[in-house]
Amino acid sequence: MLRAIGSFFGTLFSLLTLGVMLIALSIGAVFHIYGKDLPSHESLANYTPPTISRIYSGEGRIIDEFSRERRLFTPAADIPDLVKQAFISAEDKNFYDHGGYDARGIAAAIVEAVRSRGRNVRGASTITQQVMKNFLLSGDRRIERKIKEIILATRIEETLSKEKILELYLNEIFLGQNSYGVTAAAQTYFNKSLRQLAPHEAATLASMPKAPSDYHPVREKERLLNRRNFVLKEMFENGYLDRATYESEVAAPLRSVQNGDYEPFSAELPPRDYFTDEIRRQLSRDFGEGEFFTGGLSVRATIDPEMQEEAAVALRRQLERYDRGRGRWRGTGIVLPEEALASEEAWREALGQAKVARDIELNGTWYPAVVLDIGDQEMRLGIEGVAPDENAPHVVPRSDIAWLPGSFRDEFEVGEVVHVRKMTEDGSGDFIRWTLRQVPEAQGGFVAMDVQTGRVLAMQGGFSYQHSVFNRATQAKRQPGSSFKPFVYAAALDSGYTPATIVVDAPIEINTPQGLWRPRNSSNKFYGPTPLRTGIERSRNLMTIRLAQEVGMDVVADYAERFGVYDNMGSFLANSLGSEETTLYKVVSAYAMFANGGERVEPTLVDRVQDRYGKTVYSHDTRECADCGDPTIPQNRGPRIVSDREQVMDAITAYQLTSMMKGVVDRGTASRAIDLPVPVAGKTGTTNDARDVWFVGFTSTVAAGCYIGYDQPRSLGRGAFGASMCGPVFQEFMEEAIKKYGGGNFRVPPGGRFIKIDRFTGARLSDDASGEHVVAEYFRDGEEPIFGITFDGGFAMGENLDLYRSGDPEQVKEVTTSTGQKATVGNKANFGTMSSGGLY
Repeated sequence: MLRAIGSFFGTLFSLLTLGVMLIALSIGAVFHIYGKDLPSHESLANYTPPTISRIYSGEGRIIDEFSRERRLFTPAADIPDLVKQAFISAEDKNFYDHGGYDARGIAAAIVEAVRSRGRNVRGASTITQQVMKNFLLSGDRRIERKIKEIILATRIEETLSKEKILELYLNEIFLGQNSYGVTAAAQTYFNKSLRQLAPHEAATLASMPKAPSDYHPVREKERLLNRRNFVLKEMFENGYLDRATYESEVAAPLRSVQNGDYEPFSAELPPRDYFTDEIRRQLSRDFGEGEFFTGGLSVRATIDPEMQEEAAVALRRQLERYDRGRGRWRGTGIVLPEEALASEEAWREALGQAKVARDIELNGTWYPAVVLDIGDQEMRLGIEGVAPDENAPHVVPRSDIAWLPGSFRDEFEVGEVVHVRKMTEDGSGDFIRWTLRQVPEAQGGFVAMDVQTGRVLAMQGGFSYQHSVFNRATQAKRQPGSSFKPFVYAAALDSGYTPATIVVDAPIEINTPQGLWRPRNSSNKFYGPTPLRTGIERSRNLMTIRLAQEVGMDVVADYAERFGVYDNMGSFLANSLGSEETTLYKVVSAYAMFANGGERVEPTLVDRVQDRYGKTVYSHDTRECADCGDPTIPQNRGPRIVSDREQVMDAITAYQLTSMMKGVVDRGTASRAIDLPVPVAGKTGTTNDARDVWFVGFTSTVAAGCYIGYDQPRSLGRGAFGASMCGPVFQEFMEEAIKKYGGGNFRVPPGGRFIKIDRFTGARLSDDASGEHVVAEYFRDGEEPIFGITFDGGFAMGENLDLYRSGDPEQVKEVTTSTGQKATVGNKANFGTMSSGGLY
């Protein structure tokens, strides 16, 4: 009997042992099979997650950030214990004890799944397993993935420390609202740093990994509150919180940025504008889009925030002035449906979703508003972000649209979305009433830069970035018109001509494959034989064409390319008048080289770029500081900077051209528009039919330029000129720029001497000559100027011409031609006889 019992138990033991061995062998085989082709876990030791690239102003203030995943990498040593404890309590309370997987947790999950018959299938993944899933595996819920997860988790535990694993987890995990990692999430939900978080806030973040969309702080507030309190309870039971702290934290209300309890971090940033978006465009090209959006770059921009604001206001003011002069209402083109006007709550929600510009500052903030009611003498509005009793009443009177031809009912409709701003007293700023505004149809661009370094101080690419992201300063290719002429004159001066050289200003006819071309001066007046200086001061088209023909368009094109105005300029005579398109950014950069004595300037919006580790990967200024390390430098003297820039143009030529362009501002085409306390040089530009108007100018410190035109080129109308439209923009901006950056006389290079000449005839005058007709020109030493020689470019001057005389007004009149078209001619215009020159 005993033998039978012993035999039974022996057999049973053998079977159990065999079963255990078979199970162990099976598990071993499974792990062997799934463990053969797993991804390498060693790459995690060199983890470089996608992180935010940030742009800083010169003062170190964040002005914009770009990312695909909003993540701010934080080393484990900088993550407070409170945050670590919250996540460990929520996700893996045995984190510091297990070897990668938690057998007890897995068993408990299996038991619960069996008891609930599959209804409650909860994860039993440890933090280490989640790291493996997030980094190396897919997120599918299959047994194969779970086995691989466990294998990798055990391997990584042998390779990395617990703190390193926790660092990977807390920086990689998605926590909702496009926030990856705890640092970005703390900023997103509470606008706080990790060290500023209270225990209940850390517990809130630790509630998110389970399912961020299921724990939205507004839509699922109650659910999130319960989960947060569960995490707090776990922290208390794990010994991370004492009872008093636990009870006070559980009682704390659930507050968040999304619920309106805190200001969002984005509110501290200025609205994205043309400047930072252009940095994004350029660095994406230079570093690659992937590196820019994920590389955690720190970009130090050249922007001067004060000057950027001045540039935006100056351009907007002129565009709005022109637009209101047109007397036409276009509005935003958005009309809210009738049901959206049923209640204040409804129209506010619908207005908040309307895609209109909200970044406009011009004589105050422009607010989106909706027309609620239209009367004969006033129109009632609902204004976004303004309470009904704030600055009431929310109406505009009939007098506010005196610049429009029609009445309120003619021009507007109920539900129409418009812009309004406060009208205030000039002195006190007291509120008067609301006034309607609209984004102008005509657009423009503005750029200002340091003439020595090429650092762009301000850039405005249109009226409003949110209205149109197209950057007209860098992307719009437009005809520069007469603002190109300085490059023709630069080529001539470097080719042996002088400011006193005489060139004929008279009519021309040119045979071209497209027909007979008859270029003309804007005023239809002719000066006859005239010095170069007067040609550029009065922007004489016919002189410029003759000069370009004398010098050679191939030489002119070479100069334009050397200055970076064009990459490959066509050698057509019409291009001497600026008919080939380029960008404002390029022209202003070229003008800066005139101002600094002819040295190459590489324009830049970025001073320096550092990678995520703080290593400088780009620096714009490559000049050498010869004695920066010398401690004996006197306090009243700065260190000596050695320039390594290329000399693009002879320094004397640069000064001669600058002096001539100063005449444009002092007594030429820009004299009525520009009046600044320091010497200014520049050039106006107006294309055919005033499709584009320009003014580009510079002081000894800052070069700036403006262009205005329709995006789909068409005439700006009669009276639109570079001086009258862009001149005021330049004037307003430079008034403030001079206060900050100063200015003085343009530097006279060595190697030359001044000789007084008659600016109307080019005749040499005595050294003691004076008067409005006298100008001192700078000539090179060793060069004996020859006076009296006239150049006509191969175009003979006609006889019997009615020539302009000194002191005559340049009046023009409009006449109707035989074809019924309008044309402008000078008084007593008489074209005499002409020779075409036969160029084509």
